Amino acid sequence: MASSTERTSGPRIGLALGGGGPLGGIYEIGALRALDEALDGLDFNNLDVYVGVNAGSFAAANLANQMTTAQLCRIFVRNEAEVHPFHPEVFYRPAFGEIGSRLMAVPGLMTTALSRFINNPYDQSFLEALTILAQAAPTGLFDNEGLHEYLKRAFTMLGRTNDFRQLKHSLYVVAADVESTEAVCFGAPGFDHVPISKAIQASTASPGLYVPVEIDGRYYVDGTLRKGLHASVAFEDGADLVFAVNPQVPIDASAAVRAGSMQPGELTRSGLPNLLSQMFRTMVYSRMQSGIAQYARDYPDKDILLFEPTRDDAKLFFSNVFSFQSRRMVCEHAYQMTRRDLLNRADELEPKLAKYGIRLRRDRLEDEQRTISTSLYGEMLPLYVAKGRKKQAQKGRLAASLDNVTHLFSRAQ
Repeated sequence: MASSTERTSGPRIGLALGGGGPLGGIYEIGALRALDEALDGLDFNNLDVYVGVNAGSFAAANLANQMTTAQLCRIFVRNEAEVHPFHPEVFYRPAFGEIGSRLMAVPGLMTTALSRFINNPYDQSFLEALTILAQAAPTGLFDNEGLHEYLKRAFTMLGRTNDFRQLKHSLYVVAADVESTEAVCFGAPGFDHVPISKAIQASTASPGLYVPVEIDGRYYVDGTLRKGLHASVAFEDGADLVFAVNPQVPIDASAAVRAGSMQPGELTRSGLPNLLSQMFRTMVYSRMQSGIAQYARDYPDKDILLFEPTRDDAKLFFSNVFSFQSRRMVCEHAYQMTRRDLLNRADELEPKLAKYGIRLRRDRLEDEQRTISTSLYGEMLPLYVAKGRKKQAQKGRLAASLDNVTHLFSRAQ
């Protein structure tokens, strides 16, 4: 990683991270780790502007808050955080308050339906009158207040902040206003008083899955309803080069079958949730591709480098965020996929990166033995694995924790 010295001059560099739910966030962590160690002259904790939507807001805010890509891997993928451990269950806490209030409204709605039918028996059938009961359906099944609470605690630790205005660099968390349907950038003037944790809660509130989040009397949901990336926010903030990671792509079932990652007809047989996911991904991906093309027209003198999964990989599409093994697999897969992408595009990328003082480390990309684990622990890992010595592993985690504390102190100075 490059020096942590703050950028004071030269071209401005930004990061735009897309959505994709919890697994999308895990994918982004793996991709960011690959980019971090492959790009010399770039410090992901010292970029000029960070933009995140949905799961991307979670990763972007942590980077802007001086959490390194290595720390993200240890805490959110490998569960090695003892001070403030993360559990993916915080994403799926039932919205008991919302569900309860809707159930309590059923008697009143039933009375209204009967009254309407009795007073106008020829205007509508009894079944038509009962359609008013649809108002008893909850606006979301889950309440991601737990995510807000977790981040609120995490951002009060040494060297971090829950206040957009106290960050060293620009951070924008994008959500959509339910009533106006407009995209709102928390962190921008007029919206920078909102706690970062609350903004992330709003940005990750996928409609139907999560209850809309109230902030200052308005209700907000997932910002991907407007765009998949919102890289234009970084360009408007003055970024000359934007690194973009989009974890949310629809699966190409035919290509996946040819690649051997799924069976013919498996997507259709897998049930309604996966079909809805495929439709939503298709909608977001189509808009994102249009947006990328528009950036070239609107910002001809600026560059955007996009990294995303291939569309023939069903392992990512069908992964389970609750599975510890799945989280590790998705992160490792994203790490290796991004490394291959960088190496395959090296001839194209190197002259673009050179303009910004960034060098591509081909030697690391060509190392076929390199994994997330070796990138995190280097030469210490074989000792832990081969001998299985618990004390040595604990010492390794302690060393990593001391490195993290040192990193935070250097940032705080």
